Amino acid sequence: MAHDWMPTSPCGPKCLTDGEPTVGRLRVAARLAGAVGVLLVAALSVPLMPVIGRRGRDRLAKWIFRGVLGAFGVRLVVHGGAALRAGRTRGALVAANHISWLDIAAVNAVRPMRALAKEDIRRWPVIGRVVAAAGTLFVNRESLRSLPGTVDALSDSLRNGSLVYVCPEGTTWCGQGMGHFRPALFQAAIDGGVPVRPLALRYRLADGRESTTPAFIGTETIIDSIRRTARLRGLVVELTVLDELAPGRAADRRELAALTEAALNSALGRVTTIPAQRRRRARPARLSA
Repeated sequence: MAHDWMPTSPCGPKCLTDGEPTVGRLRVAARLAGAVGVLLVAALSVPLMPVIGRRGRDRLAKWIFRGVLGAFGVRLVVHGGAALRAGRTRGALVAANHISWLDIAAVNAVRPMRALAKEDIRRWPVIGRVVAAAGTLFVNRESLRSLPGTVDALSDSLRNGSLVYVCPEGTTWCGQGMGHFRPALFQAAIDGGVPVRPLALRYRLADGRESTTPAFIGTETIIDSIRRTARLRGLVVELTVLDELAPGRAADRRELAALTEAALNSALGRVTTIPAQRRRRARPARLSA
């Protein structure tokens, strides 16, 4: 059953674009084999992660995620990436729209960071072990009781200087539209006293047409989405790093979520109304004796 902590998306097979260029069966098989090879190397590297230090883990993570993109023939185009790579000692809530299982590969290929993911991913073969070793925070979206503890763990991580990647829509959309950002996770940025860094993701073809083929939507399995993506020729993932929303910019988590959502919609060329920011009542000045 859907609720604010576990929303549903209206997207499904009807949203998928068609008539797009594809590769042959041999190329598809080679891509899938290459992706499996990258994941096996990642799994074998898990015991090394505690001993190679932060820089070593970052280099390894970049190699893994760039390897995943490369295996599927995906070209990464980044706008404003320097801002995301800067400030390695300061925490930030990195909020992005959610379209595909490729999203996290694109983000971490630019700047490795922790992520907030569904609890069931921890149990996935190979991938679950790798993402857990990377410091992923897991959330049980079926339990509203888990929400306060999740927000507390997230705010602690942010306060300690981590960048944490979250998808505030709570589910995937096809990319032709975007769901509303749920405010709960933004409380962690407020409690941690850190900025929010919006990221806008878009998938297109080499000729510039937007594509919904990489989307992971509806009732399909991730295997269905992976196979469909592996057949696509000339896929480009475009990542735009937007200006930070500084601590104190919004009066509360709902306003912060709305401001972040409006920033992403604007970057993606969608017309939205930017929410008016409420004025906070000034504290009366103390009278000197």
